[in-house]
Amino acid sequence: MDLNKMLEKYADVIVNIGINIKAGEKLSIRLTEEALPLARLVVGKAYEKGALNVRLDFMDDQMTLDRYLHGSDEVFDYLPDYEVTYRDAIYKDGYNVLNLETPNPELLKSADPKRIARWQKLAGMKWKPIIHYTMENKVKWCVAGVAGKAWAQAVFPLLPPEESLLKLWDYIFMAERIDQADPVAAWKQHDASLKSHKTFLNNAHFSQVHYEGPGTDLLVSLPKNHIWEGGSSISQGGDVFFPNIPTEEVFSMPDADHVEGSLAATMPLSVRGQIVDKFGFTFKDGKVTDHYAEEGKAILDDLLTTDEGASRLGEIALVAANSPIAKTGILFKSTLFDENASCHFALGAAYSENLEGATERSEDENRKLGMNNSVIHVDFMVGSKDVTVTGIQEDGIEIVLLKDCDWQI
Repeated sequence: MDLNKMLEKYADVIVNIGINIKAGEKLSIRLTEEALPLARLVVGKAYEKGALNVRLDFMDDQMTLDRYLHGSDEVFDYLPDYEVTYRDAIYKDGYNVLNLETPNPELLKSADPKRIARWQKLAGMKWKPIIHYTMENKVKWCVAGVAGKAWAQAVFPLLPPEESLLKLWDYIFMAERIDQADPVAAWKQHDASLKSHKTFLNNAHFSQVHYEGPGTDLLVSLPKNHIWEGGSSISQGGDVFFPNIPTEEVFSMPDADHVEGSLAATMPLSVRGQIVDKFGFTFKDGKVTDHYAEEGKAILDDLLTTDEGASRLGEIALVAANSPIAKTGILFKSTLFDENASCHFALGAAYSENLEGATERSEDENRKLGMNNSVIHVDFMVGSKDVTVTGIQEDGIEIVLLKDCDWQI
């Protein structure tokens, strides 16, 4: 594999398909040191497309960990208002947002879960006033995966570091169609396929979706005038973009007050730098009334109590087993990738694009219509060949949507 050549193709997809940068637009990139080679290519191509300005925000795993291990308690109660004001000004100035994500699944394994929960709750509340820029597609935004040494070792622990890194890049390029002759054309074809499923689901006007499988018997009601989305999104400015690279899902929102039954996750969840595994929930009137986890239950406990909406669902997503990610047969230990190998749900906030007219109403008005509101949005996987998903229309007609993890429509 010629890594430099593949990164060049990857940058083309991010700039032309992910963000779809246009002449005169601005871009803000969030990245780690390991993402620098790709970021440099993205910046160059963005300016070639006529970008007016590209700015960078750097993160570092070691510095993040040191903060949790060595910072005073007061550190986790401090997030100055000017940080939020600055980010708000960036959005208002029209900056689109790219996150070059390099996961470290167990970065905070040695950190105190109470500190993690304390900081996440504070940060969630502080950033909440400006999350509408991305949740409502007021700007174009994209999250794209970047291989890193810690991530590669978590996925391939038996391989030497350099070998595991190259192998992870191979799987990323395969999962994201970068290994194809014309990745941009492949993404456009993929988008058309997802849109066909989206159209079917919207025309069917299901009132409920039923999930059945080992440990799962869940009936999810859908709000009136809900909308299924999938593949590319459209910004409020009218531009097509891809929020996630990769993406294989067709998704909508549940009625936050009408979810009933049991739900068992089928893959581990990497959240807040720690792993939650072998876990599940019981729902009544849309709220989690009981939950379990063999690993990471303390993280789950704190997550569910972040705010009132954290214990309710904000997203349901359908994914077939024939996705390139599922075909790899590996657990990426990254939600960005694993959620696109499996049907999934999200605890917390719902997306405005999944409810007709949501951006024209207040938060309280949308909440009364069944749209969940929270400072978190955490995806977890529930799909496998043993899980069947059935759509139920208002007149009781049932249509199997996914069986043996493949589309039936």
